[in-house]
Amino acid sequence: MKKFTLEIGEKAPDFSLLATDGNQYSLKNFDKSDVLVIFFTCNHCPYVIGSDEVTRKTADDFKSKNVAFIAINSNSLNTFPEDSFEHMIQRMKTHKFPWVYLYDQNQDVAKKYGALRTPHFYVFDKQRKLIYTGRGVDSPRDTSKMKINDLERVLKEYFEGKPISIPLTNPIGCNVKWEGKDKYWMPEDACDLV
Repeated sequence: MKKFTLEIGEKAPDFSLLATDGNQYSLKNFDKSDVLVIFFTCNHCPYVIGSDEVTRKTADDFKSKNVAFIAINSNSLNTFPEDSFEHMIQRMKTHKFPWVYLYDQNQDVAKKYGALRTPHFYVFDKQRKLIYTGRGVDSPRDTSKMKINDLERVLKEYFEGKPISIPLTNPIGCNVKWEGKDKYWMPEDACDLV
């Protein structure tokens, strides 16, 4: 039986989504990147807000290694109006994050990837096979208490040619806000990864 969340070794599902820069993006726009980090995020979640600067540092540190970062907001704006596309544009203007910020309004991409929380990270190799999924860090809400940066570890291991020591962790954050559902609702087949 297929699990809700994409499994290690599976290929990145394609998408066509509008970004805050006004352009439409799909996987082919990132063909030149050696590694692709796709993460499901939003505007309002304290776990996202708490860890965005650590994610920025990792994105900046691995830019020279040709790693592309893609942020996707799949949250229902009916649950949280501040997760609207207009607020996404504003957030990127304010923070100038080093990634494209895409809007998955109908939540199809979140379902294809099996996104559980905000933030939830997926790391894909050159062939766009999944090599890691889960949390970015062990304390995203308050990174002053952070002891482990899994995202950084995975990228380091990959570029050093080592096997990924821990390919699966549980994402830590707010659950994705699904359209027409209570804000704490999760799909029946969504479960912890570890």
